[in-house]
Amino acid sequence: MVTDISSEMVTAVLPLYLVLGLGLSPLQFGFFDGLFNGATALVRLLGGRLADRGGGRHRTVAGAGYLLSALSRLGLLLAGGAAGGIAAAMAADRLGKGVRTAPRDAMITLSAPPEALGRAFGVHRAMDTTGALLGPLIAFLVLWATADAYDAVFVVSFATGLLGVVVLRLFVPADPGAPTTLARPVPKAVPAPKAVPAPRPARTAPRVLADPAFRRVVVAAALLGAATIGDSFLYLLLQRGLDLPAALFPLLPLGSAACYLLLAVPAGRLADRSGRRIPFLLGHGALLAAYLTLLAPAGPAVAVLVLVLLGVFYAATDGVLMALAAPALPAHGRASGLAVLQTGQALARLVGAAGFGAAWTWWGPRPALAAAALALAAALTAAWRILPGRKAR
Repeated sequence: MVTDISSEMVTAVLPLYLVLGLGLSPLQFGFFDGLFNGATALVRLLGGRLADRGGGRHRTVAGAGYLLSALSRLGLLLAGGAAGGIAAAMAADRLGKGVRTAPRDAMITLSAPPEALGRAFGVHRAMDTTGALLGPLIAFLVLWATADAYDAVFVVSFATGLLGVVVLRLFVPADPGAPTTLARPVPKAVPAPKAVPAPRPARTAPRVLADPAFRRVVVAAALLGAATIGDSFLYLLLQRGLDLPAALFPLLPLGSAACYLLLAVPAGRLADRSGRRIPFLLGHGALLAAYLTLLAPAGPAVAVLVLVLLGVFYAATDGVLMALAAPALPAHGRASGLAVLQTGQALARLVGAAGFGAAWTWWGPRPALAAAALALAAALTAAWRILPGRKAR
């Protein structure tokens, strides 16, 4: 939660800073966003692999990622308006996110029983979204108090990110997956158990993908990810349609974050009871509805509906996808397997972001959005057939 306050402060103002402040075109912004999301994807494999090599390393690897993201705020501060410096700072932030994501999600799966994974990820995403609510609000207050000084936002974000690293180090267990049954006393008449062999090294990507159920989840997530255009574009479309002042732009994510916060835990509980496939697909149906709503004439009601649908999308898909995939992975390779899934999804979203940015530049926003809606509908139809049902394990 604390780290997300830091990151969302920057996320809320970065599209405005780059597109309106520095004059980047939608194509350039889409390229930057997709490129660094791709870098995040590739580093996730490394983070997952490092976390699985030896017990108790999940927290260490995740902490390194959190620290790198916090330091990237200083990079934005020092870059000024230089494109190279901004690119390096954005790359550091995304690399840090890539390193920490798989170990963090693996710690969640190792700390919760399999039948409650949806609820566990729902609780995590609710805390995460609390940060997403507070981050843009703090960014808005800082910009209002400093007369649109983006540097002040970067400084406050850096200090908050460091606090998140301290919280991780002091309060998160180093090895959440350590068994607790070994501490029971052994009766004298029973020989002492032999030493438990060390876990096998983490599986490589080809071996993880050999499992049919997990492979189906990866393929479906990648297809749907390629048809996802990214939140920043949705907010820019809303800002242009409503002609919002620049100072109010950071408040747009608050609507979707509030809906996400309210629905994350109920969606996780529903996924645990009814199966995680249906909520995941319905969540993408909500995103498709958001695209179609944006094609309607702009107005306050359209903006509210889009933000609500975006919150429903994240509540029904973000943590539910991890809960859907985790049972197919062994505990000693959990971080590596989730990293493979997240990498495939992120690389697909790289294609989606860059493709939508190019379509917006060449065709205009409305034709590009209509094309994105058609692509998402096709991907949703394919994912419905690809994902394993309740009986598949």
